Amino acid sequence: MTEFLVRHFVKDYEDVERVSVRTAYGVLSSVVGIFCNVALFLVKLAAGMGLHSVSVLADAFNNLSDAGSSIISFVGVKMAEKPADEDHPFGHGRIEYIAALIVSFLVLEVGFSFLKDSVGKIREPEALYFQSGLVLVLLLSIGVKLWLGLFNRKLGEKIDSKVLKAVFTDSMGDVMTTAATIVSMVFFRFTGINIDGVIGAGVALVVMWAGVGIAKDTLAPLIGEAIDPEVYHKIKDFVEQYDGVIGTHDLIVHNYGPNRSMASIHAEVPSHVDIERSHEIIDRVERDAVEKLGVFLVVHMDPIDTDNKEARGVYEKAKEILREIDVQCSLHDFRMVNGEKQANLIFDLVVPFSYGEERQQEIKAALCEKMHNLDKRYQCVITVEHAYVAEG
Repeated sequence: MTEFLVRHFVKDYEDVERVSVRTAYGVLSSVVGIFCNVALFLVKLAAGMGLHSVSVLADAFNNLSDAGSSIISFVGVKMAEKPADEDHPFGHGRIEYIAALIVSFLVLEVGFSFLKDSVGKIREPEALYFQSGLVLVLLLSIGVKLWLGLFNRKLGEKIDSKVLKAVFTDSMGDVMTTAATIVSMVFFRFTGINIDGVIGAGVALVVMWAGVGIAKDTLAPLIGEAIDPEVYHKIKDFVEQYDGVIGTHDLIVHNYGPNRSMASIHAEVPSHVDIERSHEIIDRVERDAVEKLGVFLVVHMDPIDTDNKEARGVYEKAKEILREIDVQCSLHDFRMVNGEKQANLIFDLVVPFSYGEERQQEIKAALCEKMHNLDKRYQCVITVEHAYVAEG
């Protein structure tokens, strides 16, 4: 069913990198969500009135409120589609994250409400009545909500949408709460023991935990998160494939919404090559990055003396020694300044963010000592910095 809907209602559905296609996926998810929740509302409303069940009527209006999550998703993806303007030169893509954050609050609200009701039932248990008609209505609700949740998860994974993944979690919360009601009724039917409040409290805590997870995942790109290793290597390898680029470092990626990124990177170029030639290569890298990666990339040139065989040899030896000390560290921007009695080795040392000041100093001291033992003239001048890539 999911593939059928995608093929018939999303034009160019395979081109998920395009903003218009992502929006079409979001709109499809929202419309299907609104339709399913409104349909459940009408069915439960009729069943509740026919069975004279207050709980079914309450669940019916809960489904009507669930349609609000789909409406928020719809508004979020449509507003995120807006192009850049004078006030927002990087577009409006982050609105999608804000929409997902709002949905996470709705999930938390459902969890809190269910927990409150469950604690009340534990203190003052309410009478339970097993009704086959009621169970059938609730099973129908579980089936629809389960399909709707999986539908949103599949679409969310396809376009990497946090708001659709949040709607999936919202649907799964409804499935668990409804299933808890059925389990309680069936258990009471055969044992006469009322466990409604206990099961409800457990489910409420699970739902709340899921809401916290959504909020955490959504806040990360809004605050600014480390580069995904896959993205890091994709951009790094892309730049380094060009003739005239020796290596790269200091990659920083700024996220302005799904598939909307700006990045900067330092590219090492041979110092003996004419600067206009190197600049031409860097310009081509920046143009191609927009076209092929969809990333607005700013490249800074770092001239490297490739003719100085002594300096290159010392550089390679320093990298080898550093790998022996700590494989998670790296160095770049290496320069060797020779004097009469001393040779200064000037470079940047990159360490993981998790390393404290003490660990940083240990690595610096060990590296300086080993380089000095290699040649008594060598004196290291090290600048410590952190990598912006996420630690795997």
